[in-house]
Amino acid sequence: MKKVKKSLAILIAAIMVLSVSPFGFADSSTAADIDYKIENPYKAVKWETDGQYKADLHCHTVFSDGNDTLPESVERHYELGFDILAITDHGTVSRSYVNQEFNAPMAVFSYIENGELKSDVLEMNGTAANGNKYSVEINSTTGDEYYSQETENAQKMLRVPFGNEQNPTSFNNAHVNTWFVDYGDGRVGGTSNYEDIISKIDQLGGTSVINHPGEYTNARDEVFTADAYNVDDPVYNYKINKFANLLKKYHSCIGIDINSKGDSRTRFDRKLWDILLQKIIPTGRNVFAIATSDAHNLDIVDSGYSVMVMPELTSAALEKAMNDGAFFAASKYIGNLDELIGYSATLLASENPEAVAFGNVLKGYADKINKEIEENGEQDTKFRVEDENRAIPAPKVTNIVVDESEDSITFTTENALLVHWIADGKVIANGNSIDLDDYSDKIGSYVRAEILGEGGIMYSQAFVLDYDGAPEAEDDGAFFDFGILVSLICDTPVKLLVALLKTPILAFVEIFN
Repeated sequence: MKKVKKSLAILIAAIMVLSVSPFGFADSSTAADIDYKIENPYKAVKWETDGQYKADLHCHTVFSDGNDTLPESVERHYELGFDILAITDHGTVSRSYVNQEFNAPMAVFSYIENGELKSDVLEMNGTAANGNKYSVEINSTTGDEYYSQETENAQKMLRVPFGNEQNPTSFNNAHVNTWFVDYGDGRVGGTSNYEDIISKIDQLGGTSVINHPGEYTNARDEVFTADAYNVDDPVYNYKINKFANLLKKYHSCIGIDINSKGDSRTRFDRKLWDILLQKIIPTGRNVFAIATSDAHNLDIVDSGYSVMVMPELTSAALEKAMNDGAFFAASKYIGNLDELIGYSATLLASENPEAVAFGNVLKGYADKINKEIEENGEQDTKFRVEDENRAIPAPKVTNIVVDESEDSITFTTENALLVHWIADGKVIANGNSIDLDDYSDKIGSYVRAEILGEGGIMYSQAFVLDYDGAPEAEDDGAFFDFGILVSLICDTPVKLLVALLKTPILAFVEIFN
């Protein structure tokens, strides 16, 4: 049965690729002149002057279940060229690079994980492990905090205020990242219950995102894309509607994480993203995607990140970019077999020798994964950028032009070998530019782009399309979130236990610090 599914997956991927030209030529027989109104998430960007800032919006230290101290994490991110860092320890609000403390529940996790409690923080001035002098600067006007080292062309690295990965003791990892508002320090529980956190952050005026949904949904356990998030499966259908319901109600929850920590858990979450876009855009809002490292150790830092396009490096500009969608998700990993098959087939059909060479690299990964599935029934391998011995620049978007008079969207890119255009979860075109009229029979309520190069993958946010005949919002009926009941049953004992043990735990922390 698995061999049959594998063959079907390869056939479907090949059909998807062959249905579009590698150079983006359209079938004029299906072209239609439609008046598209294109909502551009990057419309406020000034490409000539705005900066592009590399951000890790999700990582951990020993203040929860990470293996590395806060200074070690900060220094590693800085060395890898990050401009923005959110420390998001479980149930622990990020206060400062220089002032952070354990809270009682997370101290237990840290001790179990590391065998000791290490509460190192940075000084305002000091020497990094690499020997460089560093400083922490706090802007007296904005309150923003920056880390920098005394090196040539030294950049400043902004700390995102109040980062926190909520629902820390969730039994099924129903995690939510929050930023910009001070909430959730020491809070426990959260099993299956996203709404409790998301609603409170919404009330307080903060920003949130649903983390690595494939872990909660168990889509990470699937082998083939066709099986993950299958809407005919009542369990998947419930979980898809659960996310859709949350995103419809709370616009401060900007979307989902689609590629993180090496893309094992998230390799099918691009499919979930497309499903949610189709369900939610007709209701009047977009759904954005982030990528992160979710680093619990230094080795995985820089696996996934987001590129924020902003006029200045401040937390206010960051918050606006996140809520506008003026950013790209990016990763050095691709774990999805069908995506690898599709990318490699398109690249191999190119006349560009570099594209063909990279196509063969991706095909090698796909062939290895196919062999693993055939022999073991599961996948171990995933594509990752081989950059240990040479610096491979990541793909970059340097300009986006939306021309509603021509119904076109054009990307200018660097270090890219392929741009895929996706609508309703299917690849409809390739090339830096798309004329929507040429694909009117394939387009629903949005298009989005994936930009691929030797240095990894970038995902644009969706361009929302409004036109006569555009998909209308469907009435999904009333939705009841059983997570409320599950949380009540599972989390109440945890909360009671923590309340009873809080005094001894605090004494324990005091002793070990």
